[in-house]
Amino acid sequence: MGNCIDREACLSCASCQQAVVPSCECETQSAAAGAPASTTAEPAVLHSGVAEAQHVQPIKSKRRKAPVQDPKGCTSQKLQEEMSPDLENATSEYHHTPVDNPEECTLGSEEEEVASDTEERAAQYHRRPVEILQDLIIEDIEDSEMPPDVEEHVAQYHRRPVKFLQDLIIEDIEDSEMPPDVYANPAVEATMGYQSVSNQRQQHSSMARTHFMTIEASITKAISMINTVRESSPMVVTEALDRVLEILRTTELYSRRLRVKDDDPHASDLVEGLMSDGLQRPSGNEYVPSTKNIQMVSGTVTPISLHDVPPRIAQAVANVESWDFDIFELEAATHNRPLIYLGLHIFVRFEICEFLRCSESTLSSWLGIIEANYHSSNPYHNSTHAADVLHATAYFLSKERITETFDQFDKVAALIAATIHDVDHPGRTNSFLCNSGSQLAILYNDTSVLESHHAALAFQLSLGDDKYNIFKNMDRNDYRTLRQGIIDMVLATEMTNHSEHVSEFVNSINTPLATLEENGDTDNREEIIHDFLRIPVNRTLIKRMLIKCADVSNPGRPLQYCIEWAARISEEYFSQTDEEKQKNLAVTLPVFDRKTCSIPSCQVFFIEFIKPMFDAWNAFVDLPNLIRHLEHNLQYWNGLK
Repeated sequence: MGNCIDREACLSCASCQQAVVPSCECETQSAAAGAPASTTAEPAVLHSGVAEAQHVQPIKSKRRKAPVQDPKGCTSQKLQEEMSPDLENATSEYHHTPVDNPEECTLGSEEEEVASDTEERAAQYHRRPVEILQDLIIEDIEDSEMPPDVEEHVAQYHRRPVKFLQDLIIEDIEDSEMPPDVYANPAVEATMGYQSVSNQRQQHSSMARTHFMTIEASITKAISMINTVRESSPMVVTEALDRVLEILRTTELYSRRLRVKDDDPHASDLVEGLMSDGLQRPSGNEYVPSTKNIQMVSGTVTPISLHDVPPRIAQAVANVESWDFDIFELEAATHNRPLIYLGLHIFVRFEICEFLRCSESTLSSWLGIIEANYHSSNPYHNSTHAADVLHATAYFLSKERITETFDQFDKVAALIAATIHDVDHPGRTNSFLCNSGSQLAILYNDTSVLESHHAALAFQLSLGDDKYNIFKNMDRNDYRTLRQGIIDMVLATEMTNHSEHVSEFVNSINTPLATLEENGDTDNREEIIHDFLRIPVNRTLIKRMLIKCADVSNPGRPLQYCIEWAARISEEYFSQTDEEKQKNLAVTLPVFDRKTCSIPSCQVFFIEFIKPMFDAWNAFVDLPNLIRHLEHNLQYWNGLK
């Protein structure tokens, strides 16, 4: 190579002992005699670290002449003239396949042909990742995604475009711009033996795989379809579709749009107050901490066995499988400890100990520590309410539709979520905690404050001591699956997202299910319905609706129980309003003022607010007793109103 003008533009093949000039044509007679004009000989573009490990067999090119063997007169100007201005065309010329024996390396050979199917994996064609990259660039990447200054740098550094592109990928291109299949998979690494190269690029792989993913939300698809129809529609339809698009492009598709009959302030104040997230009523006193501290109760809890249940308690739980079960009788019989006794009865009935692989003693201790952290001083949000929700949950789980849909994971998650869903409730709403600047609101950033606290504290209590840890014998993956299901259900009890949960259940479960059921008596209809309900995302929606209905099932209980629950929740809200006025905080539920409140009016509007949810749940599960009580209680409160 002593006569070559540009030494840096030349490469040497150690095996063949021939000088090779990449992408340039030198003006010597020996060059013309040394290589046929119809072939091209191009050195392989290798990853750093493997350049000496393996030689690459050049293949046929339709556009380039073969490089001369004696590169006299090689000039960088000629090299630059060789560079194609189109990167896509330039890179398409360089398809290489590796040579198993480096001594068989022949420059200018036409024997090897490029693989016809560039979509196949590297392992099949024994290519290095850069060859895969070439194919991806040629076939999949849009021209607009190419680095704009590649050609300029190629000329500057006397490199082939694909070699320079390799450097750009390693050094300059963001991970999100990387084609997903560039990196070698284990099968390719085993075949090619370039583990070191793969290791160097592992840090890029996570983001690289996301670049070519098609991520399109359903709402985006809907907007695109509407836009397509809009373009060919009459003016009247176009204007209507414009209004539809304006609504769909908002971020609050399921935000509550309360329609109040005769602008009744009771309905507006009650529903808005219940669904408030605490961020809509700034009071100027957001950082005044509440004097009502929330503390975790710990200590030894004496386990209780079903074999040691006193006769009065045993009699109180005898009717537990009925919807008309008297929770207040159990409350009195257990001296305000209904949760542990009812929990034992229901958990044994659903074989929870067998699933968790825990003893009845551990389960009893766990129920005891959970109940101890409910506030007995709360008129409503106490362990009796938790026991009532647990009973409703168990009742729903026994219905045929649910038993066919849920597996044991779902049932266990539902029962545990019902048990813990309000643990350590302070008797105040999320809005109160946010407005008063409580430590919990600060901890959870004013977002699902109580619900997050209930779930977190329950697991803290469970895992803090082996004698309470009902999860200690579970497989780790099973535990994580169960934990996520429990947390999701507890968070679903927040009323802020009530409308969204109900709308999603109706549109994703009830409506498609009705369509499937109306498709005639086909042989596989039941199987299709079963498969539809067993889809994980659908089971999640059903579990959310189940615990939401159990949580506010008081208006669907027999009248005497409904009246008692109404009095209890009203007293708790009265107490909150008193404290808000005393501390000069924003009054979250102004309708619950002791001097002016009409409890019948509040009950009427609350029942009317939640009735669509129960109608949807009844359509799915079939709950005639609940609906009958709901309608009867609505008539009762309307009569008093």
